[in-house]
Amino acid sequence: MPRNCQWRFATRCQCTGQSAAIALSTRATDAGIPGPRVLPNQEGKVIDDSTPPAVSVWEWMPGHVSTLLSPPQLAAAGTALGRIHALFAGLPGSAPAEGPAGQRWRDIDVDDITATIDQLLETIAGRIDAGDGDAFDVEAQRTLLERRDQLVHVPELVAGLPADLTVQVVHGDYSPVNLLFVGERLSAVLDFRPPDPFLLAYDLGRMAFYPNSVTGDADWLGAAATLIGAYRQEHPAVAAADVRTCGRVALLQLLKSLYGVRQHYLKPGVFQDDLDAFWLLRHRAVSVLPADLAATDTLLAGPADD
Repeated sequence: MPRNCQWRFATRCQCTGQSAAIALSTRATDAGIPGPRVLPNQEGKVIDDSTPPAVSVWEWMPGHVSTLLSPPQLAAAGTALGRIHALFAGLPGSAPAEGPAGQRWRDIDVDDITATIDQLLETIAGRIDAGDGDAFDVEAQRTLLERRDQLVHVPELVAGLPADLTVQVVHGDYSPVNLLFVGERLSAVLDFRPPDPFLLAYDLGRMAFYPNSVTGDADWLGAAATLIGAYRQEHPAVAAADVRTCGRVALLQLLKSLYGVRQHYLKPGVFQDDLDAFWLLRHRAVSVLPADLAATDTLLAGPADD
């Protein structure tokens, strides 16, 4: 489905969360952040649950998705994210210190991730030994073996994070695939998630160090600086620690995630080919970021202290 037009489906038990997500999107567009508006049904409901599945319908918005952004697009994306974070900072559940939500994110069970990797590797080995292996099996085996070795860095990375990072209501899925551009102009921010407070540094780091940029832009550090600079200009109240650590938070999130390859072998998705490609892309980013971690830290120290 083109990203210009949104249809959101939900079971009846998910409607409360989706209604809250719609309210966040409406709050953002009311504040001038570009995006579509939901179209109520004849009864005025933003989610029509008269038949399963429940559905919400949204305005069509002009523009296209680009996963490798130009400098003006990066600046526009950073400005919009800064406005969103500033706008949502006072919502219920937002707090200057991370509390339980941040602590849950820090509690990374390396042994559990390793056990899942070993389970996936056993499945792959069985396929290859039986002569049923394919090209993705070979790549998955290689990348999973690398990821198992990379997990040794997780405890040190977690220990190096500041004690208190900001937790607040965020967009929840802010990335190039949820942004539309008309030329260099940001025309829409799509797909706000329900208001479940989370690390602000995650929302910022995920966008600034998106895998497509890290693996596809020779000057990905400069791209991150452009986005974060625009973000800081729009949201000067952001805590310096959140900016300084957003690269490490992004790396940790990538390290602990097996999204894509887990689905391939345990529960294939509808668009599994895309998930397979996304796993390989994210893994390449994991291989790039640690090598330039010192440079990333130096880069982020400047915008954080401006």
